[in-house]
Amino acid sequence: MRTADVNGVSLAYEETGEGTPVVFVHGDLSDLRTWEAQLPAVGASYRAIAYSRRYARPNPDIPPGVANPMGPHVDDLLAFLERTGAAPAHLVGNSWGAFISLLAAIRRPEAVRSLVLEEPPVVPLYLGGPHRAAELRLLLRRPGALRALLGFQLGTVLPAGRAFRAGEDERAMRIFLRGVLDEHAYAGIVPERLPQMRENLSALKAGLFDAGTPPLDPAEVSALHVPTLLVTGSHSAPLFHRLVDRLEELLPDSERIEILHASHLMHEENAPALNGAVLDFIGGH
Repeated sequence: MRTADVNGVSLAYEETGEGTPVVFVHGDLSDLRTWEAQLPAVGASYRAIAYSRRYARPNPDIPPGVANPMGPHVDDLLAFLERTGAAPAHLVGNSWGAFISLLAAIRRPEAVRSLVLEEPPVVPLYLGGPHRAAELRLLLRRPGALRALLGFQLGTVLPAGRAFRAGEDERAMRIFLRGVLDEHAYAGIVPERLPQMRENLSALKAGLFDAGTPPLDPAEVSALHVPTLLVTGSHSAPLFHRLVDRLEELLPDSERIEILHASHLMHEENAPALNGAVLDFIGGH
């Protein structure tokens, strides 16, 4: 375990292998441990690096009452690449980490060789950006996307938020997990994974449920010329598929693949398939 000091925080990371850097960026309810099946597989051919984002274990937890917006995480990732000599890097991100990776590439495309994005929750591409009228017209033309957004909001975000506000953090976590994983994946969470989720729960609460999602301009996505692999799980919630549909439309240099027998944590649920997809993609870029 190593540490890199960036932007006033110390970020723990692990790395293995040599050569072109491949940096893994985890989502919420996770830390660098989520990539334990990727580091050795990718490190056999590349310099594979997994770091824990600020407030993720083993880094210090977020202090009570502090918001956790996405902006500082984007700053941290770009500073981390420079601090560790990993720029330009292939970035592999899951969920919130995929969103962070996308924003980092938009801000500094020269620091990114390619992107592998596992279901980034880019809700602002449909709702909440600067072009609200255009977004609403787009949603009305796509009833599947509208149903998915409303279903996730009503079935996951609102009840989980109510549970958090009531101090029922464990129930809030389970509501959130049931919303992003299918029933098979939820039932298959291994016992040792739950403590990791609990250890990183306060950062999720202070981020998604307090700070919310950041703005994302579709024009900025369309202007990004970084090779991108968009990844979905065959059993993921419909919302994630609709969000990736929108990214696929906008990104000028993208490919898409679906990982079978997997949902939102596809790199854990079907690691061999995800590893193969990553290696094939970055090998071509």
